[in-house]
Amino acid sequence: MKSFTIFLALMITMGSCNAQKTGKTGKALKVTVFKGHTATVNSYIFSNGKSQIVMDVLRSSEEAKQLAQQIKAAGLPLTHILITHGHPDHYIGMDILHKAFPDAKIVVASPEIKNDIKNFSLWMESVGWLDGEVNLKPKSDKNPDGFDYDNAISVLSDDQLKLNGGGILELKTKYDPAEAEHLTTVYSKDLNALFTSDFCYNKVHLWLGTGVDHVHIQNWKNQLAALKTKYAKTNPVIYPGHGDTSDISLFTTVTKYIENFERVTAGAKTKKEAMEAMKKLYPDWKQDDFLLLYSVDYHIKE
Repeated sequence: MKSFTIFLALMITMGSCNAQKTGKTGKALKVTVFKGHTATVNSYIFSNGKSQIVMDVLRSSEEAKQLAQQIKAAGLPLTHILITHGHPDHYIGMDILHKAFPDAKIVVASPEIKNDIKNFSLWMESVGWLDGEVNLKPKSDKNPDGFDYDNAISVLSDDQLKLNGGGILELKTKYDPAEAEHLTTVYSKDLNALFTSDFCYNKVHLWLGTGVDHVHIQNWKNQLAALKTKYAKTNPVIYPGHGDTSDISLFTTVTKYIENFERVTAGAKTKKEAMEAMKKLYPDWKQDDFLLLYSVDYHIKE
């Protein structure tokens, strides 16, 4: 599978924080960060005081229920559920959010991302990994009540997603395969904020496991360099797919991590040696027992 296939076992807890700015339109745009526990994956809730959009919906239905409660507490309609890419820790909550907000459209920014989501779910079902998330099992003749990936997920017709009442999210998907085969970044001029999805992790070990080969790694580094150059003048707030909010220095930090991982795994004689070396370099980074473990396991063959 050209995806990371292990984000499927842990329970979730919740956290959130807010940022708000008034853009040129005079509309106050706010983003609320909902922090998941598994791999510290983030959901982002955008609001302008009249409507809401949520970006990515976490790894489990239980956590998605908490996310839905937080969205409902705002007392504003949810118009869209945006999924940035086809890794399950970003989309497992789709069915819960869709049932909680039946008028909200589940959307992706490209047909490729829709296919990634559907194909990953078909694979997970085939190996029993959706037995704990039966509401995400694909609809079929054998399972007529399953999730209808073909019809429930819509592909946006352009590269913008507008909030009802003001505010625009600018979407970009033209990237070479890196951490994911296809991925969406989101930029808000009103907030001067870039939502990098899984191009960036902040003090969380990167997923460099199954599906992230040397070509993907080079693409990843190249894209980080391009993002650093593109946003050097505007210096936006960086909202990563995993971990806490940062600034554009995060591009350099992530690049350095990848370079260290390459060096360590190339020189280590054993997986244990590589694990110890990376943990020594990044002692306070999260998910060493999961993301780092399976990344090392993929790149070092004993």
